[in-house]
Amino acid sequence: MTGLQKALAALALLVGLVAGGVIGVAGIGHKYGAWDLAFAEDKLLHYGFLAALGAGGVAIAVMLIGAVRGRLGGVFTALLALAVSAGVAYMPWRMQEQAKASPALHDISTDTAQPPEFVALAEVRRVAPNGVDYAAADAAIQKKAYPDIATYRSAQPAAALHGKAAAIVKDMGWQVAANLPDEGRIEATSVSEWFGLKDDIVIRIASTDQGGSSLDIRSASREGANDRGANAERIRAFLAALR
Repeated sequence: MTGLQKALAALALLVGLVAGGVIGVAGIGHKYGAWDLAFAEDKLLHYGFLAALGAGGVAIAVMLIGAVRGRLGGVFTALLALAVSAGVAYMPWRMQEQAKASPALHDISTDTAQPPEFVALAEVRRVAPNGVDYAAADAAIQKKAYPDIATYRSAQPAAALHGKAAAIVKDMGWQVAANLPDEGRIEATSVSEWFGLKDDIVIRIASTDQGGSSLDIRSASREGANDRGANAERIRAFLAALR
């Protein structure tokens, strides 16, 4: 039986490592165009997560059997397999929990009545799964989920606010597609490290009648129905840096 314990523990460790490889390559493959987001999430992440859970379950069983029988053969390997499996399963579990906790939105704007429009990035968005248009039906959902996201108003003139906004865009590492002070428009793209997910940002700056200026920002994912709150957090971070 000790031999079986060792074999099961080794199998659990192997499956845990393979699951980690599957989950890791899910994002890398998508980033470099090997497969689409649906395949990466619904197949590779999903089955990698299930495999990690199964490996963890086998590891626990080996440890329990070893404890009951008083034979520690394979227990150390089982402990290692459990640690590996838990670490591997954590990321897809966390992503799933984020999706559950977030509304099914992928396009967030401080101005939901007249969202800033993409110009420089319009063509690339037209061929992307999520398109270029803001869905008016999502405005009420966004306001309920993210009531704090609203137009930023400043006593600074528009030119000064534009310069500050452009500097923040650069600091955040976004890829700038357009920076037009005369039009009060900045467009950029944020690319995630693991999956290479591209979220496009457009910033609109205008003078106000009071002598100050206003800024609206829109952040929209190119693909995926649920951004897991990423666009809202990006806008919040940007607005916080402005203050």
